[in-house]
Amino acid sequence: MYKNMKIGVTVPAYNEQKFISKVIDTMPDFVDKIYLVNDASMDQTWEIMSNKAKTNSKIVPINRERNGGVGAAILTGHKRGLLDDIDVVAVMAGDGQMDPAILINFILPIIEGKADYTKGNRLSNRHHRKEMPVWRKLGNFMLTNMTRIASGYWRISDPQDGYTAISVESLKQLDLDKIEKGFTFENDMLVKLNCIGARVIDIPHPAIYRGQNSKICYFNFIFSTSFVLFKDFIWRLWSKYIIKTYKHIFESTLQ
Repeated sequence: MYKNMKIGVTVPAYNEQKFISKVIDTMPDFVDKIYLVNDASMDQTWEIMSNKAKTNSKIVPINRERNGGVGAAILTGHKRGLLDDIDVVAVMAGDGQMDPAILINFILPIIEGKADYTKGNRLSNRHHRKEMPVWRKLGNFMLTNMTRIASGYWRISDPQDGYTAISVESLKQLDLDKIEKGFTFENDMLVKLNCIGARVIDIPHPAIYRGQNSKICYFNFIFSTSFVLFKDFIWRLWSKYIIKTYKHIFESTLQ
């Protein structure tokens, strides 16, 4: 526990046999539960997870028999965290791109009541984004602006950064089954969080690449994400403003 709060970490992984062991072995001691979610990997990822669980009681290995995407894997871990009465659930991908030494930076604002959801930001300064390929920087800047419009969080940047943490109170308010399951998970999550009034803050950190191959085709991804964000924008306006306004008017007439 950390400051009397139970901390869980969801680790989504798909074909990460090269990196998953290090992610597990470097997990901070204050973490109470490690939800290792294998998203139907075709390599030895599940076997490594299972073996690690035999020697570490904190590990909860979860095997998805069908590949559902990174969002589906994260939501699987988060749902288990709800069952285990975890107070804060973070996400650290199984590819080793998220520094475990700074996990506390994501947890602390939630514990101190300053945020409901924290997310990484690798675009915060030139030093942090120096390892990020140029095409990723361009894509991220484009998606940042589109996600700001769709979500209403005008101060966030780098919405594709998957290093996050969320309070259990916010998780309980979300309809987890209606959040996007693929690579647009983070973008859609921000839209849904805005509709419940969640406080979101960015946590600056450097980009880390250790020879991992991206599973995203960025041209197709930007196109598909743009479509999702357009739908999200309409949905947010309808749900947060129009529906609530008419509901308030209706309730007022009944009084």
